[in-house]
Amino acid sequence: MSKKIQAIRGMNDLLPKDSDLWAFVERTIADLFISYGYKNIRTPVVEKTDTFCRAIGQATDIVEKEMYSWHETNGDSLSLRPEGTAGCVRMMIEHNLPREGIQKVFYQGAMFRHERPQKGRYRQFHQVGLEVFGAPNAKVDAELMMITHSLWQKLGLKNVTLEINTLGSSEARESYREILVEYFSAHKDQLDEDSLRRLETNPLRILDSKNKDMQALINHAPKLMEHLDEESAQHFDQFKDYLDILNIDFVINTRLVRGLDYYNRSVFEWTTTDLGAQGTICAGGRYDGLVEKMGGKPTPAVGLAIGLERLILLLEEQKIAITNQQLAIYIITPNEQAQLKSMQIANTLHEAIAGAIIYNDITLGSFKSQFKKADKADADFALILGEEELNNNQVSIKPLKSQEQQQTLSLDEAIKYFKDYT
Repeated sequence: MSKKIQAIRGMNDLLPKDSDLWAFVERTIADLFISYGYKNIRTPVVEKTDTFCRAIGQATDIVEKEMYSWHETNGDSLSLRPEGTAGCVRMMIEHNLPREGIQKVFYQGAMFRHERPQKGRYRQFHQVGLEVFGAPNAKVDAELMMITHSLWQKLGLKNVTLEINTLGSSEARESYREILVEYFSAHKDQLDEDSLRRLETNPLRILDSKNKDMQALINHAPKLMEHLDEESAQHFDQFKDYLDILNIDFVINTRLVRGLDYYNRSVFEWTTTDLGAQGTICAGGRYDGLVEKMGGKPTPAVGLAIGLERLILLLEEQKIAITNQQLAIYIITPNEQAQLKSMQIANTLHEAIAGAIIYNDITLGSFKSQFKKADKADADFALILGEEELNNNQVSIKPLKSQEQQQTLSLDEAIKYFKDYT
């Protein structure tokens, strides 16, 4: 017997038993984003490596050691996307979309990072992203928080906290960088290997270290909040004012710097303590200089990404039951003649009742076994095509989730019954 082939570690299958939850979450997210005027876009899974190097920054963990990259025969270096913003910005520039006005878009799909897989952190993972181009004020930053806050409520999530910070302007951050380097350089003996490397390449990332032995040192480090330019301070105050008027609670976390080089001003994360170390389920911020850095015209921008695997894990951890609102009908057929008729009826039901799930049994099993499968499918009704129903050109409807009595109707009457039920 041949050795069975297995999936790559950290790249997981979505099994049928989990698909209802994933479909519900993705549908809820898309419907909510569309209701706020955001348009869906799709970008390639593979981009030129330079797309990510220029956007994310050479001195980040993603570019240094996590991207899946290779060279084509013509010498081009290509990479699987490790995040969604860079490809979105490339698309905006290539198609000159910002000239048409403010662009409010969202995307969803697989991202790839070569790292050690662990719960909530995988080599292939899925994100939904929101991005806005052309809006410079804090109102749109707050709108993103309003949308995500609404999403958590729709999903019934509990124990979720909004953490915010500001990184100021690029000029203020560069000035602060020198102050931070001076501080940490005076305490090199307390830095771990990662922090020593970051001291030379990306010192702000030291503030994000999870090394418990360094927490006292980091807590006493100079705060960027104390070195902001006036315009960034005003932008952050406006951001907080919008959150207050929306009754969205938040915590100011001065150590929140985000892991990518392109952020400026507002940064934010929605976190939970219910998932252990991988507690961030949504993160983002403003990146006003990125479009210009990647070759476009100066365009203010802000965005966020939601990690779907972590969101699903949180729903499961909090034991939040997802109710499928779609009407589900299981057609039960006892013989070959009924099988033929069932195909015709299934087609009619699909055309007549939008969004209904129609299960048409294909096994020719016993009535008992077919009813068991109807229960397993979580169907609302069994539609029975017995010999008597076939002879009288009727169907029998048996509710499976209530004590209502079974009734026999014409197909037209049955369709009206199902429509009234929905």
